[in-house]
Amino acid sequence: MQLHRHTSTAHNPRERGLDIGRIWDAQTRNTAKLYYDFFATLGVAPQKVRAIAEQSHEALRSWCPALAEEAEGWADGAGLETWQFGVVNARTEILAAAPKKPSSHECSTAVYAPAAHGLPQTLQTWDWHDDLAPEGLLLELAPAPGRTTKTFTEFGTLGKIGVNSEGLGLHFNILAHASDDDSAGVPVHAIARRILDEASSIDEAIAIASSARVSASTVYTVFTAASAGTQAAAGSSTPRRAASIEVSPAGTAVVDAGSDGWLLHTNHFLDPHLALEDAIDDGALSPQRLAHLGQVRTELAGLGVVDRALQFCSSKGASSVVCFHPDASAPRHEQWQTLLTISVNAGDCSLDYAAANPADAARDGFQTF
Repeated sequence: MQLHRHTSTAHNPRERGLDIGRIWDAQTRNTAKLYYDFFATLGVAPQKVRAIAEQSHEALRSWCPALAEEAEGWADGAGLETWQFGVVNARTEILAAAPKKPSSHECSTAVYAPAAHGLPQTLQTWDWHDDLAPEGLLLELAPAPGRTTKTFTEFGTLGKIGVNSEGLGLHFNILAHASDDDSAGVPVHAIARRILDEASSIDEAIAIASSARVSASTVYTVFTAASAGTQAAAGSSTPRRAASIEVSPAGTAVVDAGSDGWLLHTNHFLDPHLALEDAIDDGALSPQRLAHLGQVRTELAGLGVVDRALQFCSSKGASSVVCFHPDASAPRHEQWQTLLTISVNAGDCSLDYAAANPADAARDGFQTF
C-alpha cells in the first residue's frame, strides 16, 4: 500500500471535502470502483449496493450534517456521484448485507494506559485485502478553529484510526454481530471521524458513538493523554483513561482497561452480553490473536515504537499470528495482508506508521505524521 499525506486548513466541511477530492480524484474514483466490483463478487446486487450507500449517507446527514457535507464535497471534487463515494464510506454497512462474506482476519490492537500517569502506548495492525487498498491516506484536518484531527483512512472513508489535538486517540477494529443487517445505518467510519473531531474525553467519545444508529458492528478503542484525575476534575462520572466502545445494532457496550492499564482487542466482542450473538467466523483467528497479545503485553510497556512492534510479534516475527500474508491459492477476495502498523501518540497529536506488518516495520522503521 502506498501512503499519501494531505493537510487541509478549511473549516467549512464542503470546502474541505472539495479540497481532498480535487487533489486525490484518481485515487478516490479507483477505490470506489474496486469496492463496487468487490461487492459484486460477494453477491451484493448493484441496486442493493447503491441503495445502502444512499441510505447510509442520509443516515449520516441526519446524525452529523457537517460530515455529510464533507462527503458530498469530496465526491464532487473527485467527479463522483454521492452514492458512488458512499460505496466506500459505507463499505462496512454494505458488507453487513453481503450474502457471501470473506473470512475476517483484520486488526489487532494493544493499548497501555496506566491509570495515574504516563502517556498511553499503543500499536495496531490493519489487515485487509491488498487489492482494495493499493493506496491509503493520512489526513490532517482543522474541524474547528484551534483544533486538529489526524487520521489514517482509505480514499472514500471519512476516518478510521487517529488522534486529535485534545489528547484523545482512537483505534478501530471491525466486529460482526447477529443483529447486523441491511438497514443502512450511520457509517461506522464516520462515527470514528466525529469522535476525533469533537471528543475531548472518553465519556464524550462514548456519548457520540452511542448516539448513532448503526447497521454494522465495530469497536472504537479510545484513550486519552489526560490522567484519570484530570478527567474526574472535569466532571467525568466514571474516570477512564482508555475504553473499547463496542457498537452493534443490538446496542452499545463499554469495555474498560484492566487494572494493569492494558486494553486489548481483535475482532470479537468482549462484552459478555453482546458476545452471546457474536457472528465472527470460525476461521478469523480472533481469539488466537487476542491470546497472543495477552501473552506479549507485559513486555510491551515502556518500549519505543520500533521495539514495541518487534515485541508485538514475539520471537515468531513475521510468522506471528498477528501478521497476515496473502495466500496466492485463495480467491482474491479471500486474500488478507497486514497493510499497516500504526501507533497513536495522544500526547503530541501524531501517528507513527509503516505500510508493513509489525516485524517488517521494526526492521525498516516508522514514519511520523
